[in-house]
Amino acid sequence: MTTFSDLGLSASTTEAVQQLGFEQPMPIQQEAIPLLLSQQTDLVALAQTGTGKTAAFGLPLVERIELSLNMPQALVLAPTRELCMQITRDIKDFSRTQQEISTLAIYGGSSIKKQINALNRGVQIIAATPGRLLDLLRRGKIDTSAISTVVLDEADELLNMGFQNDLNAIFDTLPKHYHTWLFSATMPDSVARIAKKYMNNPKKITVGTKNAGADNVSHQYLTVKPHDRYMTLKRLIDVHPDMYAIIFCRTRRNTRKIADKLNRDGYKADAIHGDLSQNQRDRVMGKFRNKSIRLMVATDVASRGIDVNDLTHVINYELPDDLESYTHRSGRTGRAGKSGVSIGIAKHKEKGKIRKIEKTIKQKFEKIDVPTAKDVKLTQLDEWSDQIKQTDTSPISDLMPALLDQFEGMSREDLTEKLIAFAWNKKGTKSQPQQKTHGHSQTIKNGSEPGFERFFINIGKKENLNPGTLIGLINEECRTGDINIGKIDIMGSFSFFEADNNFTDKILSAFQRNVKYRGRGVNVEIAQPK
Repeated sequence: MTTFSDLGLSASTTEAVQQLGFEQPMPIQQEAIPLLLSQQTDLVALAQTGTGKTAAFGLPLVERIELSLNMPQALVLAPTRELCMQITRDIKDFSRTQQEISTLAIYGGSSIKKQINALNRGVQIIAATPGRLLDLLRRGKIDTSAISTVVLDEADELLNMGFQNDLNAIFDTLPKHYHTWLFSATMPDSVARIAKKYMNNPKKITVGTKNAGADNVSHQYLTVKPHDRYMTLKRLIDVHPDMYAIIFCRTRRNTRKIADKLNRDGYKADAIHGDLSQNQRDRVMGKFRNKSIRLMVATDVASRGIDVNDLTHVINYELPDDLESYTHRSGRTGRAGKSGVSIGIAKHKEKGKIRKIEKTIKQKFEKIDVPTAKDVKLTQLDEWSDQIKQTDTSPISDLMPALLDQFEGMSREDLTEKLIAFAWNKKGTKSQPQQKTHGHSQTIKNGSEPGFERFFINIGKKENLNPGTLIGLINEECRTGDINIGKIDIMGSFSFFEADNNFTDKILSAFQRNVKYRGRGVNVEIAQPK
């Protein structure tokens, strides 16, 4: 078995890798690291997202840094802020046993003054998004004279996002002698042109098949009528109770719409799209990474740079128009050696698109059936069975004689059936057909549901409030994602919502801290009974 110590890394870098818990290098690392350590060369490396590309170039970068030279020596270009930050964190981890190495993330949406101050103090490795990097280069804030290595990470995405002109301008500022390492999941013509234009006789590494999907991701699809798409999504979520997923839509409007509907139906979800400010995006991503929300609804562009290793599923709520985008979508799961599932919800007339995607990723799709209501019930019953088996019975052990007397004469089957039916009638399932209502939710006529408190909040439709943003506001101010939110009524200038009454004091306390929403002071209080 090959280990990191076999790849030619120094003792200090090998120690850092061991401290991080890495044991066996992944295929792209086994191919790239020895090559980049032993030769001064340009490199084109093709491998799927989540296959360990950052370590494949990050570890050799750390090894090549001249510690006595306190100026930029390596430049890593990434398409998004999130990926840029992730690369920076990883490189800092790789160099944790060499504290002299300084790494800086440069990206838009944050203080350029702070980034300039950090550059003035001296950095050796820069991970950057093209726009902000070019801005600083034009201001003369980055000395590129000592840069010996340029890495293009997710090169296909850099070009898909329209950074071709920025890349041309950046390369024009670099010294004559440097090496370019290009890492990409796919090799469209645009990436091939970049390689030809800026690289000199590059070595080539392909892990897996060019443009293919990851081997540890299984691909499934089901066909539905357009009006059944949302119910199908809910059924899929319900039959996979541990789902931790990104749900892809084509448009910003649909991401907001689907996230709001999921929240209204009791699922913990949020949307990420181009209309969010950077602070809003950071908050949503923080909740997703710590699993306060387990469902992220995203557009292709907004999802780029999301780096979460343990996603169980990718759901294509709408198939992408660009077939290569499917490779990037499905590559969000099945990362770091784990398995994952990519599911496409297709219209009947989109079977031809499925076949084209199969040819692109060189893998077959499995056609699955839409889960039935019975499937959902059986899944929930399995969950309850596990919970029942693990329940601590000691608190009622002394009451058992009396309880047994109460149920004397009932068979085990009858008693089990009654108990399950009792629990089922109280809880039900989220994806069962519900009574149609007008507005955002069913009007509450008789106070809150058992176990819930009903609250008044002084914001509503006039502030563009919707169920998703209300739930996000509550969780954000209460600094938790564990509050079970019930029915929501969005009115003109105020709203009502129900929440688990175990959190009543926490909610009231949280909104006493001068909370504002769209410039308006927010007040929350217990609603008066109707």
